[in-house]
Amino acid sequence: MRWTNRFHTLGAGFFTELPAEPLPQPQWVATSPDCAALLGWPADWMQRGDALSVFSGNATWPGMQPIASVYSGHQFGVWAGQLGDGRALLLGEVDAPGGPLELQLKGSGHTPYSRMGDGRAVLRSSIREFLCSEAMHALRIPTTRALCITGSPLPVRRERIESAAVVTRVAESFIRFGHFEHFAHHGQPERLRRLADFVIEHHYPDCADAPQPCLALLGRVTRRTAERMADWQSVGFCHGVMNTDNMSILGLTIDYGPFGFLDTFDPGHICNHSDTSGRYAWARQPNVGFWNLHALAQALLPLMGDDTDAALAELETYKDTYAQAMLARWRAKLGLATQEDGDRELADDLLRQMASDRADFTITFRRLCGFATAPGSSNAALRDLFIDREAFDAWAQRYAERLAREASVDAERALRMRHVNPKFVLRNHLAETAIRNAEQGDFGEVAQLLKVLRRPFDEQPDGVPADEAAAYAAFPPDWAQTIEVSCSS
Repeated sequence: MRWTNRFHTLGAGFFTELPAEPLPQPQWVATSPDCAALLGWPADWMQRGDALSVFSGNATWPGMQPIASVYSGHQFGVWAGQLGDGRALLLGEVDAPGGPLELQLKGSGHTPYSRMGDGRAVLRSSIREFLCSEAMHALRIPTTRALCITGSPLPVRRERIESAAVVTRVAESFIRFGHFEHFAHHGQPERLRRLADFVIEHHYPDCADAPQPCLALLGRVTRRTAERMADWQSVGFCHGVMNTDNMSILGLTIDYGPFGFLDTFDPGHICNHSDTSGRYAWARQPNVGFWNLHALAQALLPLMGDDTDAALAELETYKDTYAQAMLARWRAKLGLATQEDGDRELADDLLRQMASDRADFTITFRRLCGFATAPGSSNAALRDLFIDREAFDAWAQRYAERLAREASVDAERALRMRHVNPKFVLRNHLAETAIRNAEQGDFGEVAQLLKVLRRPFDEQPDGVPADEAAAYAAFPPDWAQTIEVSCSS
C-alpha cells in the first residue's frame, strides 16, 4: 500500500498535523465491499489485525499522515468565518488502481477547528452517511464514498446521549469552495494561488493550458456543479445544508447530514429541521448551487486579475448547463428517445400533478416505467397514485401521443426507464429502522439495507428475499412523517 499524500505537500497554513483521539472499545458496524474494491483492497481487508484500530482512530498504518484542514465559508447564506475539519481527519492518500484516493475519518475527535464542538460523530449520523454515500454511488451520482463504520460505547451528547462512531470516507479530494474562501477572505494571495495551482495540476490539468487557468477552473466547476444539481433533482434528493463549506470543488456530493429523499412530492420540502427559512428546500437547490458558485468566483477573483466580467460570463454557463442537464434527465425518466419542444412542459405538468395530489416521487416514476400505450390500457397502478384521475388521464393521453410520435416500443422503453428510475432509495424511515436496531447492538439491518441500495434499479437485488425487497420499495409508514433530521444528524 503506497501513500502519496499530495494535499500534505501544500504545507503550513493549510492544515494542522495531529492524531485522532482514541475511541474506546471499538467494534465493526459495517463495511462496504464496493468501496474496498475501489481502493484495490482484498475482500477480507478488515480482518487484518490492526484494521479496527486504524479506522477507529487508535492507530495508523505506515505512510499515513493525519491532518485536519482549515477552511471558511457561508452557512445559510451568512459568512461564518473560519471553519475547518472540526471532527474529521485526513489519514492520507492511497495510490488506488483508478488513481489516488484520500481516506478521511469523520468523528475522530477534537481538532483546532472544532470550535465549540466535541469532534465526535454518533452512530446515528454515521450510519446515515455510510448508507447514503454508497447509495448515491449506486444511483450513478458522483459522491464521496464510505469504506466502513466503527462504533463505541463512548457516550456523546447531542439532543440526547448517544454512542460514538467513526465513518471512513473516501474521495479523490475533500477540497471545498470554503478552502478558497478562507485564503481569499484572510488576504493570503500566495496560499490562494498555491491551492488553485494544486487543484488544477491534480484534478483539472486541462485548465493549465487555458489563457486564464483559474477562469477555466471556475468554468469547469460551474458546469460540474450544474450537472450535480440536476442529478439531485432527478432522484428527489435533498442535501439539507448546502453551505459553501459543503460544496466539493470536484462536484461531488459531500457531507451527508440532514439529507433526505422525497417521499410525497412536495417541491417546497425542507429536509433539515434546522433550516427554519427553507433556504435549502428541494426546489431551491439549483439556485443555491448558483449562489455558492458566486461565492467561489469572488474568492478566485484575485487570481483572475479581478476580471469580474469574465468571471460572470463563466458563471452564466451554469444556467444553460443546468437547464439542458435537467431536461435530459426528465426525458430519460419519461423514456423519451427523441427530442421535441414540448418535452419540458410534459415533464413539468406531470410534476405539477404529482405535487397537487402528493404522489410519491420514487414510486410514481418507477410505475411510469410500465406505462402501456395500447388503446384501452388503464395503467391502473400508476393512475391510482393520483387523486384527480381526470387530470392524470389527460396527461396520460398526451404522454401516449408523444410516445407514438417516436414509435416507442413499450418493452424496450420500460427497460431503459428502469435503468434511470430507481426502485430503492434511502428513505428516512429505512435508515431510522436500521439505526434503531444498531443502537440495540444489531447491525444486520445496516448490512441488508446496503445490499438493497447497491442495486437500486433492480426489481429484486441478489440475496434479498422478494417480500423484503417489496417492503424496501413500499410507501413509507405513517410514523415516517414524524422523523426529524437536523444539522446534528
